[in-house]
Amino acid sequence: MTAVDPRSALVLFSGGQDSTTCLAWALERYAKVETVGFDYGQRHAVELSCRGPVRDAMRRLSPRWAERLGDDHLLDASVLARIGATALTTEAAIGFDAEGLPNTFVPGRNLLFLILAAAVAARRNLTILVGGMCETDFSGYPDCRDDAVKAMQVALNLGMNRRFALETPLMWIDKAATWRLAATLGGAALVALVRDETHTCYLGDHRTRHGWGFGCGTCPACLLRARGYAAWRGDPEGQSG
Repeated sequence: MTAVDPRSALVLFSGGQDSTTCLAWALERYAKVETVGFDYGQRHAVELSCRGPVRDAMRRLSPRWAERLGDDHLLDASVLARIGATALTTEAAIGFDAEGLPNTFVPGRNLLFLILAAAVAARRNLTILVGGMCETDFSGYPDCRDDAVKAMQVALNLGMNRRFALETPLMWIDKAATWRLAATLGGAALVALVRDETHTCYLGDHRTRHGWGFGCGTCPACLLRARGYAAWRGDPEGQSG
C-alpha cells in the first residue's frame, strides 16, 4: 500500500477503463479524491450512466477507498458537439480525416476538460488533477500527449494563480500494463469491475459481451481494450476476448 499523500485530488472520470484505473490509483495515494465528468454530446453517452455505479462499486471494494472518495461533478461541455462534427459526436463512420488524424478526435476536448476541471478544483481547494491521457497505446489524439499536458499545467497555474499538479499515471504504459495496474491496485475484484462495469466502445454498444467487457468489438477503442486484455492474460492471439 502506498503511503497516503495529505493533498486532495480531482480525477477526470468518464466511466471508462482508463479513468477508472486512474481513480483507483488516486484513491491509493491521496487523502481526499473527487471526480469530474463531462457531457459533451458523445455518441457513447452510455459511459455517463456507468459513472455512478462504478463509483459505488469502488467504495465497496475498499473501506479505505470509501473513506477517501468524495463528491462527483458532472459538467455540460456540449459546446464541443456544436462547434464541429466528429465521429464521436455524430453517427459518422469512424475513419481518418484529411490530415491523417482519426475522425474520432474532438479538437480541444482534453484541453477544455482540463480547464473545467481546474476551475472546479480551484473552488474545491483540490491541488492534484488526475487524467487518463496516454501517448503509448492510444488513438493518436494530439491532446493526449505528454507535452500537451505539461503545457496545460503551466497555463493553468499561470492563469489561475495556483500550483496544480497534473498527474497522468497511464502516460507511458500500454493497455496490457493498464490492466496489470488495475490488478495491482485492487486485485481480481477491481479487474472484474473494470471489465464488467466500465464502458469504452466509441459506438456506445453496452450490450455485446466479450471476455474483456462490453463493446462492438471493432471500433478503435474496443480493439485497444481487447488487445491489451489479451496481452495481459498472456494470449497475444486474442483468444481470451
